[in-house]
Amino acid sequence: MPLITARYAGNTKLLVLGALPIAGFAAWGIAHLAALSGAVGGIPHDMSIAWLASFLLLWWVPLAWFERPVRIPPGRGAQVGALRVTVQVPVYNEDPQVLRACLRSVLTQSRRVNRVRVVDDGSADRVSGEPITYDDVRREFEAQAMVRGIETTWDRTENRGKRFAQMHVLADDDADIFMTLDSDSVLDRHAVREGLAPFADPRVQSVAGHVLVLNRAANLLTRMTCVLYLPFTRGLRSAQSVLRRVTINSGTLAFYRANVVRRCAGAYENEHFRGRPMQMNDDSMLTFYALLAGHTVHQPSSLVFTLVPERLGHYAGQQLRWMRGTTVRHLWWLRYMPLTGVVFWTTVAEYLHLLLALAIPIVLVADPACRAHLGEVSVAAAQIGLAMNYLMALRLFTVRRSDEGAGARLLAFALAPLASLWRLLVLRPMYLYAVLTCWRVNHWGTRGGIEVSLTGRTPAGGPAGVPS
Repeated sequence: MPLITARYAGNTKLLVLGALPIAGFAAWGIAHLAALSGAVGGIPHDMSIAWLASFLLLWWVPLAWFERPVRIPPGRGAQVGALRVTVQVPVYNEDPQVLRACLRSVLTQSRRVNRVRVVDDGSADRVSGEPITYDDVRREFEAQAMVRGIETTWDRTENRGKRFAQMHVLADDDADIFMTLDSDSVLDRHAVREGLAPFADPRVQSVAGHVLVLNRAANLLTRMTCVLYLPFTRGLRSAQSVLRRVTINSGTLAFYRANVVRRCAGAYENEHFRGRPMQMNDDSMLTFYALLAGHTVHQPSSLVFTLVPERLGHYAGQQLRWMRGTTVRHLWWLRYMPLTGVVFWTTVAEYLHLLLALAIPIVLVADPACRAHLGEVSVAAAQIGLAMNYLMALRLFTVRRSDEGAGARLLAFALAPLASLWRLLVLRPMYLYAVLTCWRVNHWGTRGGIEVSLTGRTPAGGPAGVPS
């Protein structure tokens, strides 16, 4: 299996220099729209205000560039080093090779964890219903853990959903930090060390890991997914981290103060929405509890590789599940977050931006004064949108991977317009549908059987994860 290594390079001077002309291109388009609104018979003034508001609601795009990895302050190293860490890995219908790579990456961390607790949530064959067992994986894992002095447990439970699988072992675990890791993900060798650094600040209650696509080169969909992830993983989440108010950790990799998780035992796994059990969006619910307790941040240098869907059917199911769960969480933030807080108002801003994105095109077509300038406005809007997408796509260059040369990074960068069209024509209608059907909550949601396998794409050895 090929060796893959990666490191977070941060916001280099070259990236900043690259951002300047793109930002200037966007400013030129905005100025053109402003000029149209000032022209005789041009765009109505209130319409130009709506345009300006929609741009200002993208506040997170520039703020994301101020994110930096958190470093342990002098004198706090011993405190962080003494933290006892339990890793919880929920398993459901996982490819054995993927699970083997995941567990090896945990055991070979540069900062050793104390305990790994695997829970198989009743994996079963889709057709026959017979249990899927991981006996070989388990024996290998337990033998390697014993050599390294890492405590392990491995339980098989009735299929009840990811939250029950997690709390089956975490409710009474005595660790200081709980780390959640999806079974289809492989850790960078230094992921734990980097992920623990923010806990030097006692106010920090959770840390989000930095998610990378493992099977990025499988096909056009996975390559585009790398770009589609950016607005969240290295955009909104990075900007929220600057404000220390990250709202959604990825279940792929996240760290929590153990007391936060233990206190929510019972409530967390029994969340209901409109009278129906809510098992999806477990990561956002744990982050919600952490937000109520203190600061939540993202650590860009705590890297994890994860498998993403390679088929459209799997991709659509995953996206709908995420979108519905996020819609429910938005309602929770609006209800429970302080009225004067960042989370409440950024949620309001997100919905206002969505409303403007729907209203502005309708007004442009319906209003005669706007319709007369529709061509000019469309060109300026496309110019601004293209610039914004390329500004976010520059974030691709903040991570350097050994399996991704300069040409591959430039190809991904070039996919920014295609990703933008995908968001507009596919994901936005899907999101509106998800909002209207958010009550259709379920359990694991997308995996009736093994969906994605490694097929030789496992990171191995070095800074990126597991030995070959």
